[in-house]
Amino acid sequence: MSVWAALQVLTLVLIVVGAALAVWLKDLLAAVIALAAASLLLSLEFYLLQAPDVAIAEAGIGAALTTAIYVLAIRKTHRKEEE
Repeated sequence: MSVWAALQVLTLVLIVVGAALAVWLKDLLAAVIALAAASLLLSLEFYLLQAPDVAIAEAGIGAALTTAIYVLAIRKTHRKEEE
């Protein structure tokens, strides 16, 4: 296995971990941060797959804009989920 393939596998594993954390966390702000991290890692994976235009779109919309909208929505609601 080459270093390039190992980097792609590591990135994919971290994307899955970030997405699982986003679902598992009870604190909504922490879940949004985990989702933003997964989105940034996804944009890195697109770049590694030689699709820089898709990577830029994912980083701009998926990580930045969506995270900002979620944080603004959380400010208007309760931050922690009821148990």
